[in-house]
Amino acid sequence: MKIEQIYTGCLAQGAYFIVSNGEAAVIDPLREVEPYLQKAAKIGANIKYVFETHFHADFVSGHLDLSEKTGAEIVYGPNANTAFKAHIAEDGEEFQVGEIVIKALHTPGHTLESTSYLLLDENRKPAALFSGDTLFIGDVGRPDLAQKCDLTTDDLAGMLYESLRSKIMTLPDDIIVYPAHGAGSACGKNMSKETSDTLGNQKLFNYALRKDMTKEEFIKEVTAGLPEPPQYFPENVKMNRDGYESIDDVLERGDQALSAEAFEAKANITGALLLDTRKASEFAQGFIPNSINIGMDGSFAPWVGALIPDLKQNLLIITEPGKEEEVVTRLARVGYDHTIGYLNGGFESWEKAGKEVDRVESIDAVEFSDRFQAGKLEIVDVRKPDEFKSGHIKDAKNLPLDYINDLMPEFPKDKTLYIHCAGGYRSMVAASILKSRGIDDVVNIEGGFGAVTKTEVPVSEGA
Repeated sequence: MKIEQIYTGCLAQGAYFIVSNGEAAVIDPLREVEPYLQKAAKIGANIKYVFETHFHADFVSGHLDLSEKTGAEIVYGPNANTAFKAHIAEDGEEFQVGEIVIKALHTPGHTLESTSYLLLDENRKPAALFSGDTLFIGDVGRPDLAQKCDLTTDDLAGMLYESLRSKIMTLPDDIIVYPAHGAGSACGKNMSKETSDTLGNQKLFNYALRKDMTKEEFIKEVTAGLPEPPQYFPENVKMNRDGYESIDDVLERGDQALSAEAFEAKANITGALLLDTRKASEFAQGFIPNSINIGMDGSFAPWVGALIPDLKQNLLIITEPGKEEEVVTRLARVGYDHTIGYLNGGFESWEKAGKEVDRVESIDAVEFSDRFQAGKLEIVDVRKPDEFKSGHIKDAKNLPLDYINDLMPEFPKDKTLYIHCAGGYRSMVAASILKSRGIDDVVNIEGGFGAVTKTEVPVSEGA
């Protein structure tokens, strides 16, 4: 028996490839299924099952394509209602994979269909728990993401409490917990950077598994401080439940190399959004007017999901040569399937063609400090509210990037805006969005708040 965790950092997501005696199972696969096919082919294994812990909200799973390519049966837990052929497991139902058994444990609370999968080894000894979004390392799943549910968040939190105590905390302490997500995912509040742990250790250190915790206390703690979920979450749930286009078709449509002239013409004809995925420092030096910068070097896919509200929006890509397929793939992971081409040769080809170029003024923290001392500035902090409360530049205005589409009226149009985040990634995203919407007088502060704190600019120590 072998368990392989396939962790994707930009989504903070863990998929699992399990093999025993020539048979394999995949749990919560990503949209692109080729890696699983290659792993199975390399060891001569047959993928027998695709297990889904629930209808994912933060990414589009690869269950349909993987089943189509291998004949594997798709398995969901109780209460799942799919628009495609799937086996809806009963609570406690067992599935043979080679010499091991994978047992479905219905653990509702994060969603009604949420199911954990207990792996029993060759001797039927519990060895691992694939806990989905029910139990994370250091946290538990949010109870406010269930779609089309008549129950309240508190109702679901109560169900989660019962699931943890009746189905998971009763398991042996030495089993390994393999969750669907780690730190950085929006599916929980405060997950650990660790991606697996023993159940016994979680009983000691995970606040939600305290033995003396009452249901009322659990509900209060789990529901406190939940941020607004990203807007694309409901659409991803719908795609996972109702079906989606093959990843092969999505990649083929996006793999259209366009000259500068053809790129410009296609943008004008289709009204496509121009998405530039280069680093913030490169974007600042020159970019196609009205393009949006969301760099591949950050949490690319989640930021796309948070900032581009229409998943059916046509997209044209500007990226580093050779990165085109990766961009299209990462967009498809969160349901953005309508990439219709990319700028062949990257931004350099646009410049060589003599096309119009825009820029963002970008200054370092020392220059910002000098300007701050010389006179009052309009400073916009695009970090999250809790970051802002923990410390911020004097007189700065907090307009979080996450909600920039709703906050556009709050950005002054008649003043020079000095924009910063923690390190420079989010502020350039914000600057590009503002410029695309006609707010041109923006200045990006390189290095963000971290760099500013090393200057003479006054900084508050808290709210």
